[in-house]
Amino acid sequence: MNRINQKIQEDRKLLSIYFTAGFPKLNDTFSIIQELEKNGVDMIEIGLPFSDPLADGPTIQESSTIAIENGMTASLLFEQLKDIRKTVQIPLIIMGYFNPMMQFGIEKFCQKCAEVGIDGLIIPDLPILVYETEYKSIFEKYNLKNIFLISPQTSEERIQQIDTVSDSFIYMVSSAAVTGSQSGFGSEQMNYFKRIADFNLKNPQIVGFGIKDKETFQQATQHQKGAIIGSAFINFLKHNPISDISKFFNKIK
Repeated sequence: MNRINQKIQEDRKLLSIYFTAGFPKLNDTFSIIQELEKNGVDMIEIGLPFSDPLADGPTIQESSTIAIENGMTASLLFEQLKDIRKTVQIPLIIMGYFNPMMQFGIEKFCQKCAEVGIDGLIIPDLPILVYETEYKSIFEKYNLKNIFLISPQTSEERIQQIDTVSDSFIYMVSSAAVTGSQSGFGSEQMNYFKRIADFNLKNPQIVGFGIKDKETFQQATQHQKGAIIGSAFINFLKHNPISDISKFFNKIK
């Protein structure tokens, strides 16, 4: 069974952390993943930097720019991860945009993911119809889960379509804003979380965008399976050494 599916079967709320590969320094990727697992993180989203990250706010955009300037590429990321499964057991997901993956070659990219132990992909700009008709069979061949995003503006019909084609979890964007642009959740967002929960989808939802501390984590997981912290963790890495990662989680747990 895919590690993501194993993890979401656990009877508790899940914490996923996003960070940008190659940030703050080019060769930090391996160390950050190891430290995150040591600190009890349930899943990790490894950001493949891209020059035009349409869903990301200033914090993650800046980290992507720095990572690209540092020399991060898809090929280098796979090289950095080649021994990751010797020490790390939790699910690993690559989050990135479709252009770099197409340039790499979709099947070749999926094959490399399988070789190093990646469990899934989050590709915000890959249309569901294109995935179903052209790439689903390739993802399944390499046991990779493709994770789609929904937002408060997503129609019920599309949510049901995404639920049908998905087989792990649904990335539930908390608002129409970009990453890192919120502080706390209001009644409108809490009502959205409840509304989606009431659909009783077959795939659990994990909430992203706007989670940064214990309060927002608890709000985001009141009705959903888990939550993702990205920009707040990137900000922490910007100002603190990797050896201090445990301090970040003192305000989450």
